[in-house]
Amino acid sequence: MKATHEHEWEAAPGLPSALPPGEYVVWQGAPEWKRLAIHAFHVRKVAMYFVLMLAVQVINLTAPEGPVDWKPLWVAGSLYALALGLLLGTAWMSARSTLYTLTNKRVVMRIGIVLTLTFNLPFKRIAGASLKTQGAGTGDIALALHPEDRIGWAHLWPHQRAWHVTQPQPTLRCVPHSTQVGEQLLALWRAERSGQSLHLGDTAVSSPSTPNRSQGMLA
Repeated sequence: MKATHEHEWEAAPGLPSALPPGEYVVWQGAPEWKRLAIHAFHVRKVAMYFVLMLAVQVINLTAPEGPVDWKPLWVAGSLYALALGLLLGTAWMSARSTLYTLTNKRVVMRIGIVLTLTFNLPFKRIAGASLKTQGAGTGDIALALHPEDRIGWAHLWPHQRAWHVTQPQPTLRCVPHSTQVGEQLLALWRAERSGQSLHLGDTAVSSPSTPNRSQGMLA
């Protein structure tokens, strides 16, 4: 497993070097930025909090008798709108600067807005995976690594599985057609590690010898 600093020269989009003989790109994709804003940057929850705060401020302003000074409300509303705009802009830039690649040998993640990193995750170093579907066909595909291959949580954010801090899991976030991508990952993992079984949760695909698991883990 290797991490490469960008912006270095890319041999091809999303790939820091030319692929060796026998390796080829199967799929490339990026997060859907609106879904990334909702599920990774929690824009919807932040907006609901701001609306609640504005409602409380309106109540406080209108409670006393006499003329109401609406200026504090306008100032607060403007600041809240600016904060939401910054979150949305960050989500858009994050999605735009990200490119996920599946080859027949590995998963490659090019991530980062200012400091771009490329993570190479060979299938032999992937110990598990889980698929969490969202609306509109998007979903997160989290990759569990062997303990000795730990990647720092801060290096991955926001491309990591939530609540997995001590052993972060690199995650393909808000991928369109996530079920189909998960099935491709399943097939590629099997082909690279023939004779071993794999089950990827919501895709409902598993080898005959592998029981279904609610969390959808590779094994």
